[in-house]
Parts: sequence; structure tokens; C-alpha cells
Amino acid sequence: MEPEVLEAEIVLPTHLNFKKIQMYEKYPKGQSRGRHWKHLKQIIQAENYQNHPENEPNYVNIESPPSMHPCKRICDITGFEAPYFDPRTKLRYANTEVFKMIRSLPNDYVQRYLALRNAAVVLK
Repeated sequence: MEPEVLEAEIVLPTHLNFKKIQMYEKYPKGQSRGRHWKHLKQIIQAENYQNHPENEPNYVNIESPPSMHPCKRICDITGFEAPYFDPRTKLRYANTEVFKMIRSLPNDYVQRYLALRNAAVVLK
């Protein structure tokens, strides 16, 4: 005896729960992906900053209290972090090559570097 064969159309769901959706299926060509960046003006309007206290830092009031950490010392010549300080010229330097160059600078140039850092003093 042969079992009776029934013809039936198999209907599969378009999305199986265990299958990851491909990006081209999720977002057909021409549709955006849903990530929209807000401009500062839009953030300010949405957050209604008029109701916030004035002393609390936010996007409108970017003033904040001074940092509790000490400021980084920067080399006056190269701009790198400067672990060293020349007591004669009062300039900060990053390595020995810069130190040699600092010692060879005329006093006028040293005063200009110090003025850039707002630490200008009269050297004798």
C-alpha cells in the first residue's frame, strides 16, 4: 500500500525568529536608517532649558567650576608634555635637545616665549 500523497502549498513566514535580518531587507533602498543627529538648537528647544537653574552646567551655560586636577605642564618650544623646568630661563622643556636649544636662545626670545605663556619676567 502506498501512502496517499497530498499536494499542499507550503507557506513560510517572511521572517524567521532565529534568522538575522539583513540590512537591505530591513531598510530598502531610499529609506533612512532611523539615526538622525540633532543640532544644538534642536536640543535646546527640546530640553526647555529656561526651567533649569542657572548654576547647573548644561548646553546653554557651559561655565563650570575650576578643575581639581593640576594643569598639565607643556613644553614652551615643542608643545609636548614637559616634565622638566629650566631654572635659569624659567622655560619648560620636554627633552635634552630642547634644553640645549633653550640655553642657546637670546634673552629676547626667552622673554617672548614666556610672554606667550603669560609668565613674562625680567631676566638678569
